[in-house]
Amino acid sequence: MEHRMISIADQVFEELERRILSGNYERGEVLTELRLSEELSVSRTPIREALKRLAQERIIELTSKGARVIGITREDIEDICEIRLRLEGLAARWAAERADENGIQKLKEILDLQEFYTERNDPENIKTLDSRFHQGIYRLCGSNAMRDTLEPLHRKLLKYRRVSVSTHSRAVESLSEHRAIFDAIAAHDGTGAEAVTIQHVQNARDSILRRETLN
Repeated sequence: MEHRMISIADQVFEELERRILSGNYERGEVLTELRLSEELSVSRTPIREALKRLAQERIIELTSKGARVIGITREDIEDICEIRLRLEGLAARWAAERADENGIQKLKEILDLQEFYTERNDPENIKTLDSRFHQGIYRLCGSNAMRDTLEPLHRKLLKYRRVSVSTHSRAVESLSEHRAIFDAIAAHDGTGAEAVTIQHVQNARDSILRRETLN
């Protein structure tokens, strides 16, 4: 029973995090345990646990009236992108140095799918595959600490990455940048992988901040 409750709480946390970060719940909106329990068809216990975790992530604030949605501010985006600039290049370097052929092939399959959906101008699948590509690099780098640091940061930009790739020209540019990162990793070129990854994160940051007006 305890294992089942933990599993439900994890699922509730992931769903609420997705809804907040994708903009389904607006900044400043107050979410009550009763409302969320009814929306997700679960008891209030896993809702309460999930809200505590979301508060620790600083994307909601617990108040006497309920959980107030904070979401991601412009300052958050700038900070997250700065951290990614400093860490993702290193993750790509390690991936290039440590990846085996099986891991490289899996990364290529993700990239090929991204190309498929980019040609069809499908922003939702492009966004999904963008996430999978970066997660693939985090796995290939061989560091759980790096993966645990970067995956939540990448996830927090969910809404803004989707806005960015909804512009076809940026989606095409991002695909080209991913291709350059992949080629460097496949060639086991750590220096090159780090350089092109840093440039990619800079371009993604500039695209997000240029296209999205945050309150």
